[in-house]
Amino acid sequence: MKRIILVDDDPDTLDALKLIFDPDEYNLVTYSNGNAILENQTEIPDLYILDKQISGVDGLDICRFLKSGQSTGHIPVIILSASPYIKNLAKAAGANDSLEKPFSIKVLREMVKLHLSL
Repeated sequence: MKRIILVDDDPDTLDALKLIFDPDEYNLVTYSNGNAILENQTEIPDLYILDKQISGVDGLDICRFLKSGQSTGHIPVIILSASPYIKNLAKAAGANDSLEKPFSIKVLREMVKLHLSL
């Protein structure tokens, strides 16, 4: 079973994303902010999905932190954002991929499968 850490401060988004990932395939762990990640208080997952706009620390900053870490630098990161500039911003932060909100559930599922199969 693949472990995914999802960080988003919108409870509705967290609930919606919990529904789209099959619990028999994925162990989805959710956080409303990035503090646990920044304080190294999480188990290392197979994939991170980070919202760009979260309270406290920006998702792009969390991505930079993860990509600079020895134990997390190789783990794929997908950034979600309503910003039309997210592709460039995410790439500059070291993210493996990004999606602009609103996005297709099918596209997110395919993106997750792609990064987990690499």
